[in-house]
Amino acid sequence: MTNLFDPIQLGDMHLPNRIAMAPLTRNRSPGAIPNDLNVTYYVQRATAGLLVSEGTAITQQGQGYAQVPGLYKPEALAGWRKVTDAVHEAGGRIAVQLWHVGRVSHTSLQPGGAAPVAPSAIRAKSKTYVIGEDGSGAFVDTSEPRALELSEIPGIIEDFRRAARDAIDCGFDAVEIHGANGYLVDQFLRSGTNHRTDAYGGPIENRVRFALEVVEAVSKEIGGKRTGIRISPVTPANDASDPDPQPLFNHLVEQFAAFDLAFIHVIEGATGGDRDFRQGDKPFDWAGLKAAYRGKGGNAVWMVNNAYDRDSAMAAVASGYADMVSFGREYIANPDLVRRLREDAELNTPNRATFYGGGAEGYTDYPFLP
Repeated sequence: MTNLFDPIQLGDMHLPNRIAMAPLTRNRSPGAIPNDLNVTYYVQRATAGLLVSEGTAITQQGQGYAQVPGLYKPEALAGWRKVTDAVHEAGGRIAVQLWHVGRVSHTSLQPGGAAPVAPSAIRAKSKTYVIGEDGSGAFVDTSEPRALELSEIPGIIEDFRRAARDAIDCGFDAVEIHGANGYLVDQFLRSGTNHRTDAYGGPIENRVRFALEVVEAVSKEIGGKRTGIRISPVTPANDASDPDPQPLFNHLVEQFAAFDLAFIHVIEGATGGDRDFRQGDKPFDWAGLKAAYRGKGGNAVWMVNNAYDRDSAMAAVASGYADMVSFGREYIANPDLVRRLREDAELNTPNRATFYGGGAEGYTDYPFLP
C-alpha cells in the first residue's frame, strides 16, 4: 500500500515524499524582487517533496498584489537564483507558479496606471493588496478591467513561454501554470467571467483554448516533464463562477492528456474553505475528474489540495485517490511539516495577522520540533 511518506517520480524529479507545499502569497518581495528573507523561508521548508512557490507574475501586467515576486526583471531572476540555489543545497526541489492575475488587479499596480486586462470587461467582486503612500498595506477593491483584444492574446501566451524559460534558467526544477482561483487562465475557462463571442468564448471547446495554448507553449519550451498546472473547478475565489463546471473541467483535463505533463494540481471545493462547496445543481465528482484524465491516457502525478489533514492525506494516497497532497496554511506555521506529519506531532498555529506583508515575524520565525 502506498504511503504519504513514500518517494514518487514527478516528471524528471525523484521526490522523497508525497507532500507538497502549496503556493502561498505572502507579500514579502518589495519591488517584485525575491530577497534574503525569501531565501530563508523556502530553505526552512525544503524537506517537502516539492515546494511550489508563491504566485509569481510573468509580467507587470500580470501583477495583481503589491510586493509579490515577478519573473520579468533581471533583478528578480537573480533573486530567484539565490532561492533555488539555497533550496537545492538544502536537498529540496522547487517549482515556480507562473501567474497572470488578469482582472484581479488595481490600476496602481499596472504599467502606466492602465486598466487590468481580462477576457471580458467584467469587474471582479474581489479585493487586492496595495501599499499606500504611508507605506502600509491594505486590501482594496479591484479596478475595472478592459477586455483583451484578440490580437493581444498571442503576446500573453508568449509571456508565459518566456517566463517558463527564464524560470528554468534561474534554477527552478519545474513550473506550475496558475490556472486556478479566478485569475486569468481561470477567467477564460468560466462562463461567469468569459462573455467573448470569438474563438476564445462561448462553447467549452473555445473557453479552454487559452489554457491549452498556454500549456502547449510552456511544455514545448521547457518540456512536459517540467510542466504542471493548478486548477480549481468550483471555487468562488475572486468572483469566479460557472453553472456547470463538471463537463467544462472534464473536457479540460482530457485535453491535458495530450501533453506529457509532470503534475496536475487540483483545489477541491472552495479555496481555503468548504470542501463540499458546489457551483451548479450537482456536487462535483472529483474522482470522475481524475478518471476523465486517466481515461485519455494521462499519467501526470495527480496532486490534491484543500483542508487535508494527516489522516485524510494518508487515506487519499493509500487508496490511490491521489498521488500527492499539498498543504498551504499548515506550511505557513510549520516549516518542518513533513516531520510533524510523519511523527503525528502537534502543529504550530498560524498567526493570521502576519499572513500578508511584513517581515520575519510570522514568516521565518515559527519554531521547529526540537
